Amino acid sequence: MADLCRMEAIQPIIDTHAHIYLDQFGSDLSEMLDRARAAGVVRIYMPAIASADIPDLLRTEEEYPGFCRAMMGLHPCYVGEDYKKELDIVSEWFSKRPFAAVGEVGLDFHWDLIHVEAQREAFSTQVGWAAELGLPVVIHSRKSTDACISIIRQLQDGRLKGIFHCFSGTAEEAREIIDLGFHLGIGGVLTYKNGGLAPVIEAVGLDRVVLETDAPYLTPVPFRGKRNEPAHLRLIAQRLSEMTGLSTEEVSSITTRNALTVFGA
Repeated sequence: MADLCRMEAIQPIIDTHAHIYLDQFGSDLSEMLDRARAAGVVRIYMPAIASADIPDLLRTEEEYPGFCRAMMGLHPCYVGEDYKKELDIVSEWFSKRPFAAVGEVGLDFHWDLIHVEAQREAFSTQVGWAAELGLPVVIHSRKSTDACISIIRQLQDGRLKGIFHCFSGTAEEAREIIDLGFHLGIGGVLTYKNGGLAPVIEAVGLDRVVLETDAPYLTPVPFRGKRNEPAHLRLIAQRLSEMTGLSTEEVSSITTRNALTVFGA
């Protein structure tokens, strides 16, 4: 933590979820990361999606060591007929080198209701790997929060921790997630007029909240409709400041500490 706090004027902040290795950043990655640093971003955690994107994911980590850190996993939207082959690739990578987390994994009942059972199996398998490896797990739970909570509850043996990425559930679901030892990933949706997260923040506070952009997706107001990027993390912190009455610096400090609790130093 001390190393992260050797920033000059601005409170350090961590983006716990950004896909900055995707093609949307192909032409200006370096400049975009300069803007992130200028905004106080000291670390960016990058979730994996599927095997086709792994070379770009790892190349980005290699080019920006320490600043960009890779996770490994199979995203539920990429769980198809060949999902076992994809899982074999993920497992092989875990045997080769360390990763920051198992992610992005979970269930998605918005885009795909055809491979639901395969999604459940892939999710449970990867959560098991997280427990065995002592890694946090980063969970995608679009329209499937209750189902993801249920699986984590079944598998929680005291070794599991992680983040429910892009949390958009109820205060009750948030409390269940926290009781299971997990954190809530809060991003650009917080700034949307009908985002629905104000009651959640009011109910649970910031003790288990981490910040994320999900770049290039879910861009916060006032840039909604444009490409998202880690520098926009400050806008989410500012909105949390307005909701809680804490200063932006306090929000940044709390959420950064929480991120380090999840991922380690």
